[in-house]
Amino acid sequence: MSVVSRLSALRVLPLLLVIAGPVLLAGCADSSKDVYIERPVETLYNAAMDDLLNENYAKAAKEFDEVERQHPYSVWASKAQLMAAYAQYQHNKFDDAITALDRFIQLHPSHKDVAYAYYLKAICYYEQIADVQRDQKNTEESMKALQEVVDRFPTSRYARDAKLKLDLTRDHLAGKEMAIGRYYERGQMYLAAINRYRNVVNNYQTTTHVPEALERLTECYTALGLTDESQKMAAILGYNYPGSDWYADSYTLVEGREAVGAKKDTGWFDWVW
Repeated sequence: MSVVSRLSALRVLPLLLVIAGPVLLAGCADSSKDVYIERPVETLYNAAMDDLLNENYAKAAKEFDEVERQHPYSVWASKAQLMAAYAQYQHNKFDDAITALDRFIQLHPSHKDVAYAYYLKAICYYEQIADVQRDQKNTEESMKALQEVVDRFPTSRYARDAKLKLDLTRDHLAGKEMAIGRYYERGQMYLAAINRYRNVVNNYQTTTHVPEALERLTECYTALGLTDESQKMAAILGYNYPGSDWYADSYTLVEGREAVGAKKDTGWFDWVW
């Protein structure tokens, strides 16, 4: 090659690099993306199930989504939607699971597994219930979702478990009210405390917190000098929970002496009832 030819080649080389550069870069960029490969629905679904069983939940959710994406009109598509939500739940991606379940319920309101979709949505909220000292939004959402399962599918196996969890959820919300009530009572804000305790007595009657709420009401009314109200709360406590320690405490507070045997109504208790 002559010197002139070599110089001409060197002048052209940078131009070729400029032209080829974007092509090369584009090729690198494409290699980082997932290559779309259409596969049989059985192959996709089985691969997703394998990952689910192997606890590769993120990958399983992605593969279940791929089932619906590649085969949206197959009988496996709706089942894959539900399984993707379950994989998200197992991966503790509760918000993603709830979004997927809401979509499934909207698209398939009469599906044979829709009861499970409602139940799993409720469990997603239930798993996020926080300590009574923290915000109880998830507890309230859980109670609503669990009640929906009971109301919509009363004879299903999910309803039985939902009822049990409903009781625990109500007890948790009552515990939150009690914690706030105790805080107000310690600060001598008795009217605010009374409102919280009465809420427990009126709206959470089946919970374990009612005896304490009645005893705390007795304390607050006594502190405010409302003797009649104090005696009324103590009487209700003694009538419904005669063997509890809370009854003994309220009796001592109102009568000024310890209750004998705790279960025996004496003095003004007999007169009230």
